[in-house]
Amino acid sequence: MRTLYICYFSLNEPLVQSQVLPYLRELVSGGVNVHLLTFEKDLKRKSADEIAASRQSLAADGIAWSFRAYHKRPSVPATFYDVMAGAMHIVRLARRESIDVLHARAHIPMAMVLVAQRLTSCAAIFDLRGLWAEEYADAAIWNEGSIPFRVVKWIERAGLRRANQIVVLTNRVRDWLVKSDPTLENRITVIPCCVDLRRFKIEANHGERFELVYAGSVTGLYMLEEMARFFIELQKRQPNAFFRILTHGSRTTVSEVVRRAGVSAADFEVVAVEPEAVPQNLVRARLGISFRKPTFSQVAASPTKIAEYLAAGIPVVSNAGTGDVDELLERNRVGLTVHSFDSATLAQAVTKALALAHDPGTAARCRQTAATCFDLTKIGGERYRGVYERIGVLRTADQSVQKL
Repeated sequence: MRTLYICYFSLNEPLVQSQVLPYLRELVSGGVNVHLLTFEKDLKRKSADEIAASRQSLAADGIAWSFRAYHKRPSVPATFYDVMAGAMHIVRLARRESIDVLHARAHIPMAMVLVAQRLTSCAAIFDLRGLWAEEYADAAIWNEGSIPFRVVKWIERAGLRRANQIVVLTNRVRDWLVKSDPTLENRITVIPCCVDLRRFKIEANHGERFELVYAGSVTGLYMLEEMARFFIELQKRQPNAFFRILTHGSRTTVSEVVRRAGVSAADFEVVAVEPEAVPQNLVRARLGISFRKPTFSQVAASPTKIAEYLAAGIPVVSNAGTGDVDELLERNRVGLTVHSFDSATLAQAVTKALALAHDPGTAARCRQTAATCFDLTKIGGERYRGVYERIGVLRTADQSVQKL
């Protein structure tokens, strides 16, 4: 089977390196012939040698890579142009390479697939990475009822209707979708954001200070100020606490927010690290934290950072309402959920978090939970290969019906 995976990001972005490429390698190992289409930012800054080296490296992994330029401004016309140009690129590639499946990662690639499908006989996978329209509304970027919101929801509805298979990140969003449309049930597979556990087979390296770590984006739906306030409560009980923030966000902006919450400059650090350095940074910590705005769109969220914290053997402090996290942490005794952000509630959460951090069995439970729920090969790879196997069965059945 030959697939074209469409991703509306640049090849070198951390998300592509840590999430997209590992999954594609898993598909290759399962016998799928993989082509990858990305949309490159700052393409003019990349030399022909850099592009050739990237293409050669991917080819060594069994992945054929093509790309188009990403256009940013003006936002709506630029995205519309990318959708139409991407769709035509997909059609040409599908015909030339005899592609069987178009695998769309999120809404914009799905819009391309919806156009391209009219000119090809390819099956489609809608890899729904979240409720994009609701996320932007929750973050006050779009208004519900605005043109971008309505267009994205139309793409989502059409994609769900036309896709042969659908991938979602959480059981909660699967249940919500099936409740809205029961016909989707047999086409949906839940695949959370997984991690390569081999990268985390390193010993804990705790320093002199009791480290709380946060890894990832600090904008949009993430609640950096509330995380800083949790740290302040932690410091009351653990005077040697230190807050390490691993992010590619603005160091100046992050530092201002954390200091404004009352954290001394000597008690936190903001560091930009590449994906390959994340495990070494996480194993220094005693607790991992992730607070996201508890909005409806979060039913679809599977933060990679939580899987990484657990793989590193550190318990998680999360707020309630994020995907399947609440049940996961409580069922496996590997973390806790915070239901509000007042000082008294945060202080109670600190007491529970410290009990977990000092429990000698916690690290093993965390790693076991990561292996059971987020292993890249046994969970992510096997489930993705299952999606493609079902596509193959469906196509065979359709061809048999056509012959009759």
